[in-house]
Amino acid sequence: MIGTLDPDQNERERQLLEAIREQGITPETIRHFRGLILSHYRTHGRDLPWRRTTDPYRILVSEIMLQQTQVERVAARYPEFLERFPDFEMLARAPRSEVLLAWQGMGYNRRAIALQKTAGRVVDEYGGDLPADVETLATFPGIGKATAAAICAYAFNMPVVYIETNIRRTFIHFFFQDREGVRDDEIFPLVEQALDRGNPREWYGALMDYGTILKKRTANPNRRSASYARQSRFEGSDRQVRGKILALVLEEGTVTEEQVVARVGEDADRVKRILGDLEKEGFIAESEGTYTCR
Repeated sequence: MIGTLDPDQNERERQLLEAIREQGITPETIRHFRGLILSHYRTHGRDLPWRRTTDPYRILVSEIMLQQTQVERVAARYPEFLERFPDFEMLARAPRSEVLLAWQGMGYNRRAIALQKTAGRVVDEYGGDLPADVETLATFPGIGKATAAAICAYAFNMPVVYIETNIRRTFIHFFFQDREGVRDDEIFPLVEQALDRGNPREWYGALMDYGTILKKRTANPNRRSASYARQSRFEGSDRQVRGKILALVLEEGTVTEEQVVARVGEDADRVKRILGDLEKEGFIAESEGTYTCR
């Protein structure tokens, strides 16, 4: 069960933490660490839809969705999105309004536009085949180095080295006990040392799941990361208002600024500014005082 360890695993974790405190980081403690993480995964690993495929398109979609959205929400929306846009060609050629409609409820809508632009590049420049290369993938819209590496690990089982939230949390918990201000450049060599090069796909899935249970079981180790920052409040934020406005335009097809103010219930100057931002970013288009989705 996610969020728990069985008694044997709990004892193994306690012993490993003690061994690392006493012996430091050694090949032996790294080996025990890898064994503990994989043992938990093989017993309690989550059955997630993107773990049932190695199709590069499906892996790409899941990784973009997971960047800033909770796993549970992605798991619910992912199959619906794939049903509407089953491959690079279908996504690349779809009207943007349809893509944004399918994305509703996921948040950070610019990811949907970036995903569609990436699909267009894959179709137009790579013959519909996603490149199996971290450096190349990192040049695509909405894909940084970490996401590019994750795609290569999960789609192509490549032994790449990368850090993201759950990976960082797991390594800080075990190898930086009682440390504050832990830098990623301190964690990175340990990620490389611990990597299961025979099956990086399974290994990174295991790290992700262990990081998830740590968030539930302990004070979040990521608070001791030098890169830790609290997420800004969503309620009442521009991000919330942007989502409301975009949803309204998608629902109605065409709206005026006055209609948006009335329906969204926000200050007119704020609505005008956000409408301008959405237009500049390519979400909507303005013509003679009315707004439509691009």
